[in-house]
Amino acid sequence: MNIVSKSKAVLLAMGASPVMYLMIGLSVLSLAIILERAYFFYSIRDDLERLAGQLRSFLRSHDYAEARKMLEASPSAEAAVVVAGLAEVDRGPHAAEEAMAGATALQRMKLERRLAYLGTLGNNAPFIGLFGTVIGIMQAFERVGEAGKAGAQVASNSLAPTEVMNAISEALVATAIGLGVAIPAVVAFNYFGRLIKATVTNTDALSRVLLAHMKAEDAPLEAPTPRRATPTKKRESQPEKADKADKAEKSDKAAPSDEES
Repeated sequence: MNIVSKSKAVLLAMGASPVMYLMIGLSVLSLAIILERAYFFYSIRDDLERLAGQLRSFLRSHDYAEARKMLEASPSAEAAVVVAGLAEVDRGPHAAEEAMAGATALQRMKLERRLAYLGTLGNNAPFIGLFGTVIGIMQAFERVGEAGKAGAQVASNSLAPTEVMNAISEALVATAIGLGVAIPAVVAFNYFGRLIKATVTNTDALSRVLLAHMKAEDAPLEAPTPRRATPTKKRESQPEKADKADKAEKSDKAAPSDEES
């Protein structure tokens, strides 16, 4: 017996039922992960506008201890990242920025936990269902072949159409279960991925509040540019004006005498 015959015998003996039981087990595990992730994202919600406003207020009053206490009381991932930056506030904005980048990577790992399973199941569940469909169709053709070997008369009497239809129906059920498992997994994977993207964006926005304050504190104050003084004309006194008028009159009288000579 060659490998094809052995494989055929194993698949026909197994049938499509084990595949469907596997799909049902995977669907239960997928539902558990979806519920767990939904509860996790629900539990880390917070009012980010309120957090940003209170953080600005504490930073402007240089009350870093109260700012850190307020953020530590928040369950959000965004607050956890800014807390890492506040821990390095005395070492400058660059150190705080690097600390928040590391904290963002850790929070992202927490947000993406178990989502790889949903993505893998959503991509491969239809193929597992198709595997059960192939086995069911093989069983249907095997019954038709066995009936054909017994002769046309015997086949017409012994081969009930319901047996073939049942095998094909079992095959289609496997496909339907595969699609039923894949569709919710893909929808949940995309939805949670969107939440993760929004959380990372909010984290960046909240961390910029701290960085903007620290960079403004470290920036030297620019001295105002001195204005150039505009020269003012010196006012002449009344005697000086009279002296100039006498000199001008004398020069006018001396001019004709020079011409006569």
